[in-house]
Amino acid sequence: MASISSSVIISPQNLFSSKIHLRIQSKPPILQINFPKFSCYSLNLKSSVRESRTRLFAVAEETSVDTSPEAARRLYVGNIPRNINNEELTKIFQEHGAVEKAEVMYDKYSGRSRRFAFVTMKTVEDVNAAIERLNGTEIGGREIKVNITEKPLQQIDLSLLQVEDSNFVDSPHKVYVGNLAKTVTTETLKNFFSEKGKVLSAKVSRVPGTSKSSGYGFVSFSSQEDVDTAISSFNNSLLEGQKIRVNKA
Repeated sequence: MASISSSVIISPQNLFSSKIHLRIQSKPPILQINFPKFSCYSLNLKSSVRESRTRLFAVAEETSVDTSPEAARRLYVGNIPRNINNEELTKIFQEHGAVEKAEVMYDKYSGRSRRFAFVTMKTVEDVNAAIERLNGTEIGGREIKVNITEKPLQQIDLSLLQVEDSNFVDSPHKVYVGNLAKTVTTETLKNFFSEKGKVLSAKVSRVPGTSKSSGYGFVSFSSQEDVDTAISSFNNSLLEGQKIRVNKA
């Protein structure tokens, strides 16, 4: 008995415009499907995906920025000349890496440079390069110190120092005390100068945000006579084993 088999032929050009042909044969029905060859299309798709990913990664690399915390990119620069300003400091550090900002620290009472600054570099690599090439070098005849800034104080310690600083009584009769030992405190400074005059107030300056002494301080008096006495009595004298410098602020 003759059987009917169906042969379905799907055109590669259009899967949805398939034609169905019926033919009489003595074999069991066979379903024949002629699929188009997709290998070339698949290859092109994979290639396109790879190209897109490559372009995406390339853009990511071009637009990447150093996300390191600012503390890791912030340098302490000590013992700088008093006449150096932010622009000059920026130019010096730009020779060794990209600089984000440079800040020379000034005393809010005298307006004089505190002989140190902070420089924030763009990347950690720039930081390392600046330390390696500038630490121990001379600027204006002074050997500068370049290193990573100190770790922040605990909040309670920072608050105490802020209170101490705000309690300082300013006066037109004031002396600058330099080359202080790191162990000298505000109380030590006040007691030392009280031996030769009426001290209104005293303070040891510290690296902002830390408990580290900047190596200098100020002492205010009630009269110019006390200032003159302090300079003549204490300039080049020893305090905590270190010879201090005393002059009018």
